[in-house]
Amino acid sequence: MLNILPAIDIKDGICVRLVKGDFATAEQVAEDPLLTARRFEAQGARWLHMVDLDGAKDAAPRNREIFIQAAQRTGLQVEVGGGIRSMETVDDYLSNGIARVILGSAALKNPAFVQQAVQKYGEQIAVGIDAKNGKVAAEGWLDDSNVDYIELAKAMEQIGVKYMIFTDISKDGTLSGPNLEQLRMLQDAVSCEIIASGGICDIGDIRALKELGVYGAICGKSLYRGTLDLAQAIRVGAE
Repeated sequence: MLNILPAIDIKDGICVRLVKGDFATAEQVAEDPLLTARRFEAQGARWLHMVDLDGAKDAAPRNREIFIQAAQRTGLQVEVGGGIRSMETVDDYLSNGIARVILGSAALKNPAFVQQAVQKYGEQIAVGIDAKNGKVAAEGWLDDSNVDYIELAKAMEQIGVKYMIFTDISKDGTLSGPNLEQLRMLQDAVSCEIIASGGICDIGDIRALKELGVYGAICGKSLYRGTLDLAQAIRVGAE
């Protein structure tokens, strides 16, 4: 079973997509986040992946109401990432209907916080690992490190993280296919559930990820550009 998670990225309150995480490439892809979420739900989605791009850059939540609204006014399970740096924010999201929060920069910079969140909320905590050339990037991908993505994944697995979202930044928003090689290496290195993100273009990519055995696939630009049909992707994922 490959779970398909359509994506809504929010910048300045609107739905956008970026290319390779570059804020200068922000392009509006939909009018209204809630209507977009409902459209995904109508096509059969059960999960929704949402990112606070302003929050990721500012290291604090910036579009909270949009995410809470999507969780409370649809039947979707909503996971949210971007700018989550404190237990207060984690508590706020999870007590207001968000199903899972994604800790990204915090995994690199404050593993003790991730451990505290996992001890309190278990599988409702996911870690986002975003890499350039195999090295982890943070703070809305503006901050590079020398930490290998596998090394960080193993450290997160040790503190009890069950879900990991892996993005090859060079693939993100390019529709050039996911980095199957890096995903395979990650899948082999840890026992966590891996969610693939970045580069997914068409149904062939969905089949390749299903064959790889990852838990999920986040689809963004492919849905907005029409290179991937969500209902078909969900069907193939469930086969």
